[in-house]
Amino acid sequence: MNSRSSNELRRVLKIDLEGTRAAFLWGPRQVGKTTLVRQQFPKAKYYDLLDTELKTTLLLRPALLREELLANPRPLVIIDEIQKVPSLLDEVHWLIENTATKFILCGSSARKLRHGAANLLGGRAWRFELFPLTTEEIHSTDLERILNHGLIPRHYLASKPERSLKSYLLDYLEQEIHAEALLRNVPAFAKFLEAVGTSHGMLINYANIARDCGVSPKTAREYHQIVEDTLLGHTLPPWRRAKERRLIETAKFYLFDVGVVRALTGMRRLQAGTEEFGRFFEHFLIEEIRAYLSYREKDHPLSFWRTSTGYEVDLIIGDMEAALEFKAKKLVDARDLRNLKALLEEHQVKKAIAVSLEERPRRLQNGILVLPWAAFCKKLWDGDLV
Repeated sequence: MNSRSSNELRRVLKIDLEGTRAAFLWGPRQVGKTTLVRQQFPKAKYYDLLDTELKTTLLLRPALLREELLANPRPLVIIDEIQKVPSLLDEVHWLIENTATKFILCGSSARKLRHGAANLLGGRAWRFELFPLTTEEIHSTDLERILNHGLIPRHYLASKPERSLKSYLLDYLEQEIHAEALLRNVPAFAKFLEAVGTSHGMLINYANIARDCGVSPKTAREYHQIVEDTLLGHTLPPWRRAKERRLIETAKFYLFDVGVVRALTGMRRLQAGTEEFGRFFEHFLIEEIRAYLSYREKDHPLSFWRTSTGYEVDLIIGDMEAALEFKAKKLVDARDLRNLKALLEEHQVKKAIAVSLEERPRRLQNGILVLPWAAFCKKLWDGDLV
């Protein structure tokens, strides 16, 4: 596996510019945005704002972009790390209004653009998002590798990903947080990330997290928003359309990659059969589903169902299109399915599925489908589930 390179991977996401003049491609650091656009558009004019000299030049004179493209028109221009020079968006706006040039604008954070009142092209640009690798792209059923390496291409392909995982977090703090001046107290934010890693996939408790990193609950909320804006994490809201049972109102929070969580939690190697392994298993599959829904342009919100009495179903897709429980067990028994059964008593669910480590699929008398995780992923990408 480690003999492969990220350039050999063929990603599911296809950027289609038919019908638009511009597109934003967002994604966390190192998920492969640059590789993707270079593979799909090898003849495009490319501006890399990680080039310090180029970035400084365009910061001082954004109009140089316009002048260069008027002197030498190109059908497609790619600007990588667009958030580093937000003023370029005014030039892009003018060019798409007055020339035939199309643009792809790549970035790992829209926070600086939005908070700086940057020109986001007035809704003219389509939005694409690139996620870490998926099972559809790696064609592997090595679950231990997925959970211990994570699915950022460089980390997944490495024989020993630990150093890369650690440096990823340091680069994130340096490049996304410090260099972009998103906040002043970087050490407190680093402690916050550790607290989030420990509590990933659990109900958000701002007071506890604030106490762990020595800030106020208000600041902890702001830190969560920064993590979301820089695409390092996302909230999973609770299902709120109650019928009979009283539901909780607190969301959960997940980072975008299981490998990054492992780096934040001390780099312990995950062992099957442990509670931690089960949490990572659930997390991996939730991210897989997020990527599928985005790439296939299926507008189904994700949530989880939890009652005040403790019944909980891990993931609800759309308006009960599917209800999923993730069980890292080789044999799922009746106790493992009591939450799904409680949900089925109250709601009309189109598909109720327990995703497990079992070897063969089986369907129970109450309609619940028990699927091996790899079979679940295949059905997902084949379009057989949602």
